[in-house]
Amino acid sequence: MKGLKKLTSLMLAIALVLSISVPSFAAQDTNSLTVKNTGKADHTFELYQIFTGDVVKGKKSISNIKWGNGVTNPTGSAEEAAKKMTDEKAALDLVKTLTLNNSNATKSEAVKPQQSHKFTGLKAGYYLVKDVDKSQNKDKLEDGAYTLYILKVVGEVEAETKLDVPKVEKKVKDINDSESQAEGEWADTADHDIGDKVSFKLEGTLPTNLDKYTTYKYVFHDELSEGLTFEENTVVVKVDGATITNGFTKTKTANGFDITFDDLKKVSPTVNHTSKITVEYKATLNQKAKLGSAGNPNEVYLEYSNNPNKGGEGDTGKTPKDKVIVFTYKVVVNKVDGNAAANKPLSGAQFKLEKWDAKTNAYKDAATAVTGTGGTTFEFKGLDDGKYRLTETVTPDGYNTINPIEFNVVAKHKDDNLTLESLNGNALTGSIDLNFTPKLQEGALETTVVNKSGPELPETGGMGRTILYVVGAALIIGAGAILLSNRKKAGK
Repeated sequence: MKGLKKLTSLMLAIALVLSISVPSFAAQDTNSLTVKNTGKADHTFELYQIFTGDVVKGKKSISNIKWGNGVTNPTGSAEEAAKKMTDEKAALDLVKTLTLNNSNATKSEAVKPQQSHKFTGLKAGYYLVKDVDKSQNKDKLEDGAYTLYILKVVGEVEAETKLDVPKVEKKVKDINDSESQAEGEWADTADHDIGDKVSFKLEGTLPTNLDKYTTYKYVFHDELSEGLTFEENTVVVKVDGATITNGFTKTKTANGFDITFDDLKKVSPTVNHTSKITVEYKATLNQKAKLGSAGNPNEVYLEYSNNPNKGGEGDTGKTPKDKVIVFTYKVVVNKVDGNAAANKPLSGAQFKLEKWDAKTNAYKDAATAVTGTGGTTFEFKGLDDGKYRLTETVTPDGYNTINPIEFNVVAKHKDDNLTLESLNGNALTGSIDLNFTPKLQEGALETTVVNKSGPELPETGGMGRTILYVVGAALIIGAGAILLSNRKKAGK
């Protein structure tokens, strides 16, 4: 009876990880176990009979405990082994010493999240429920975690797995330096100028059953698109907001970097299932950045220990990737002749683009113009939203220089689906009737700047020379009259 009491205590402990109900009893070989998958990944369960015995009439207990057919060549008596299972940990420690008989295992189909599988025709006894080996590894699926429990099956038993895995989230900061030097809140989308150092943050959580692991491997795998250059010396790693410098390694990869904790539990004695692990860093938006709606994505996923039954060693799972995106734009200026019909393209001009800087309260050089074939089209690539000034630095011969044009680039991007929603430009000063045509996919604001020729000075020779002679003669006569008048006054 003492052994039976311990087995009853074991079931109370196991109830912490499995919700078990036993509403009815059945004959010796008509018992059943329904296992519900409460995890996030598909699970294929295996069922092994560890102990068998006789159901005590009118009770939930089992007597005359013997080894079940799910164990190969067990040593010692089943009764003595069962007595050692005083709690969940002791039960799992026992399982680790056993050799399971795979030929007698009953396997489920792949059970999807929130679905169940019912094992039927079972003899009363104690059963081990586990995942098929290697089925939850990171090369097979996302959000995988292994389950392994012992529970008593008498009658119709229902159980829910209590699986938990960490999560990871990535964020980026936006800034409009024409309005403020302060970065905005962490978000999923942003836009920047080429050359900007863009701030990123990775934040990972931990599973609620962290205490079941002896060691816990934890790896951030960060992947940048070719338009972003990782700034290695900007990495800051924190645990619950406190910066740490040891206990992890930083490794550059072909398209990003990894932050690896071989055993996160050694980093700090205060690490627990509520802890947050963060990595902050900067990456420069470079000349390979894609313009427009394609954007420049940046992704992360976590690799983590997912088999507490092995102490956390060996098996690892992975989270789904989390992504943010950085947009950048261009302004396209078409130069035309305002004196010609249908605004004929006009070559010979050059432009400078500047951006208003809120820090200095002055304009500073922005992107350099890329001149198109024929010298009539000018592209300024890699622009953020903000206030700009376009200045004509070289004017075609015979045409008037335009007044500098101030305008705003205004963009909207949505966090929920990581898309560029709208792109607009509006002139503030200079040519107020300047219109911008947005091309969202290309990230372009295209406009036309008109040059017109003004009044010309008369040429030398011909009528021009005659006019100059007449004006000159009039000036001489006038001067002579003034001189004669002054002499007469002096004679008086």
